[in-house]
Amino acid sequence: MRNIVILCVASLLFFAGPLRALAPGARVPATAVYKLRTVVLDAGHGGKDRGCAGVKAREADVALKIILALGHHIEETMPDVKVVYTRKTDVFVELADRAGIANKNNADLFISVHCNASSPAANGTEVWTMGPHKTDANLGVAKRENAVILQEDNYKERYNGFDPISPQSHILFSLYQSAHIVNSIRFAQKVDHQFRTTVGRPSRGVKQAGFLVLWKSTMPSVLIESGFLTNRGEEQYLNDKAGQTYIAAGIYRAFRDYKNELEAMNGE
Repeated sequence: MRNIVILCVASLLFFAGPLRALAPGARVPATAVYKLRTVVLDAGHGGKDRGCAGVKAREADVALKIILALGHHIEETMPDVKVVYTRKTDVFVELADRAGIANKNNADLFISVHCNASSPAANGTEVWTMGPHKTDANLGVAKRENAVILQEDNYKERYNGFDPISPQSHILFSLYQSAHIVNSIRFAQKVDHQFRTTVGRPSRGVKQAGFLVLWKSTMPSVLIESGFLTNRGEEQYLNDKAGQTYIAAGIYRAFRDYKNELEAMNGE
């Protein structure tokens, strides 16, 4: 746990923003403008990890279909943006490796898509960023998504002693993305707005908690819960190609607006 504290404190010293590191004494050219060049798309779960389930649908399958549709939208309309996938098939990818793919590709944004589980009456989308959980319900969602590491080998060593059952571990890890929280929330709010308005989905809002899949990513990152597979109506919607297309299109429009806004802010 000592290593967790060190990581969290160190992260608070990082500068939040899209500019790349410069050599000592270097100056930013007057013509330099920021461009969002790379996005990493992460379909939650996969392979031996099926995620949550409804009567017919499985989280790993639904998340992958949404991610592939989202990636197709971006690739078709934004040839200047490099789209990287953590998986494009039904394979198991460890949580640390998902963030590692984003970091290796020097991504400007990390988007992870999931499905939710709760009581049969629970419904609606949620958009999460790394941060302190405000309620036990928020902690519960993080615990469920983080429990996948129990299927990984040597998870205690790989995740610096993180215990997916311990509330204390989640509190400490929730501080790690503080350097990128402003832009993470900016994008999350745009996704939530699209879900509420153009997609017409019931929304449970933008929330924060300590998600391991966002922990080691060194860029703005969000985790999207696209709906509850434990709700029969939402399961039917999410397991249908049209529903998956609507969700992907909403995320795409949020990405487009986020990209345009960020580039305009940093191109003045």
